[in-house]
Amino acid sequence: MKKPAILVVDDDAALRELITLRLEANGFAVDTADSGEAALAHLALARPDAVLTDMQMNGMDGMALFRAIHARDPSLPVIILTAHGTIPDAVAATQQGLFGYLTKPYDAPTLVDLLKRATRLAGSSAEAGDESWRSEIVTTSPAMNVLLAEARLAARSEAAVLIQGESGTGKELLARAIHRASPRHAKPFVAINCGAIPAELLESELFGHVKGAFTGAGRDHPGLFLSANGGTVFLDEIGDMPPPLQVKLLRVLQEGEVRPVGALEARAVDVRIVSATHRDLDEAIAQGEFREDLYYRLNVVNLVLPSLRERREDIPLLAQHFLARLTEKYQRRIHGFAPDALDMLTAADWPGNIRQLHNVLEQCVALCTTPTIPATLVARALRDKPADIQPLAEARAAFERDYLINLLKLTRGQVSEVARLAGRNRTEVYRLLQRHDLTPALFKDRDDTA
Repeated sequence: MKKPAILVVDDDAALRELITLRLEANGFAVDTADSGEAALAHLALARPDAVLTDMQMNGMDGMALFRAIHARDPSLPVIILTAHGTIPDAVAATQQGLFGYLTKPYDAPTLVDLLKRATRLAGSSAEAGDESWRSEIVTTSPAMNVLLAEARLAARSEAAVLIQGESGTGKELLARAIHRASPRHAKPFVAINCGAIPAELLESELFGHVKGAFTGAGRDHPGLFLSANGGTVFLDEIGDMPPPLQVKLLRVLQEGEVRPVGALEARAVDVRIVSATHRDLDEAIAQGEFREDLYYRLNVVNLVLPSLRERREDIPLLAQHFLARLTEKYQRRIHGFAPDALDMLTAADWPGNIRQLHNVLEQCVALCTTPTIPATLVARALRDKPADIQPLAEARAAFERDYLINLLKLTRGQVSEVARLAGRNRTEVYRLLQRHDLTPALFKDRDDTA
């Protein structure tokens, strides 16, 4: 079994060594850092199960280190060793998420017990290093990593989760990740888009019906809630649920039972609710389109997915990820992107977010005939005109060539006249004509008029 990993941060070498010996004797694996700055560099490379830091250090002190860690990874437990004079600061920090603090001189058994509790909370040993729950979410974005840390903490509880974000940001992927990280992971995950099913059919899909409940009900149908019993129900676009069904959903959440359409008795059901919407539910409540009491039932934990524009550092990574999947799907040998194509992808606005990025890349892969995807295909897929996104040097060269051709037509190939109209000497004009592979003689017999 993997030992729980502790990062010990202290600028006192002797104290670092003493703590290391004690923790290793109690079954911990220990790494050390001699400053807060060094600790952050270490955390960028590897995630321990807990951090133990001194409060007073040269440079970044323990409180500053805690705040930096908590901003990046709120689920990582931090414990501070503090002198009596800084106890108020440590107490205040616990209200901000500090796992705990010990005063100096500390009691070794108390420290060991505190670290054991911290590593159990963080999912120590093999569980802590298991990132398979989030394997479908491709990211290096700090904002996304903070969100995923919060999602993992929420997954371990039974609290209802409301995921908000623009269309195409991956709300269902996050919901599936929460289910995989939850104690219900071995049970069903059932998803339904509340805005994609007609209102008259949605009740039956959610809660089921009995045979003969309505025309066409030739057999019993359990519905999604009963099908997901013991697992997770994902209600996508919950903001589009009709008001009458909102009342029935609220009853399910309050009473833990569903009543299929046409049934005389309700049936007990045990599900965890994860919902999602791109709508502003506060505005929908103000307009009377969404029930406030249901909103509070669904919005126990709120997670807001950033748009792709807000995590541009992920675009090259996502592009390569989708390219690998699409080349396998289409059996194509495409190895990557031309540099200007990748720049264009990174700079695009992406109103459709990750879904739009996937669609753009699928079109590029389907039409590409070269080993790398060129910018022209990306521009076409983005429905931009290539001329609008030409590099300045190319645009200038194209204008220059068209300008010279027009002058040659106007003067019927008379270079001296071209030079006069262009305000340049003949030597310079000849050099420009040579650069653009233009032969004046070809224009002498033309009847074109200006």
